[in-house]
Amino acid sequence: MSTRTHRACMVCGIILPFKDFVAQGCPNCNSILDFTADDGLVQECTSPSFEGEVALCDAGQSWVAKWLRIDKFQPGIYAVKVNGRLPEDVVEDLGRKGVVYRPRDGSVQD
Repeated sequence: MSTRTHRACMVCGIILPFKDFVAQGCPNCNSILDFTADDGLVQECTSPSFEGEVALCDAGQSWVAKWLRIDKFQPGIYAVKVNGRLPEDVVEDLGRKGVVYRPRDGSVQD
């Protein structure tokens, strides 16, 4: 996969081309963070810098999906680690919606 035009969602970690985030939003996060037609929000809430890739096919049967906390997400390609953090105003907005943001940059340990 060419990562030059691909970005990873900082909330769920799914990797998609920038244009797909803008055109269709994030398949996991659209209900809480609507990227559709908002280039600026896609820039702020996705990262071109990520490490590792995992293909998620059957989330319910995958120990890797549980380990990465993606076992409730749509099938796709996910980053193991996403470099960067959401802007504070986005984190606050997620909090108001009852969503606890857990950075996917490796800084949060369970």
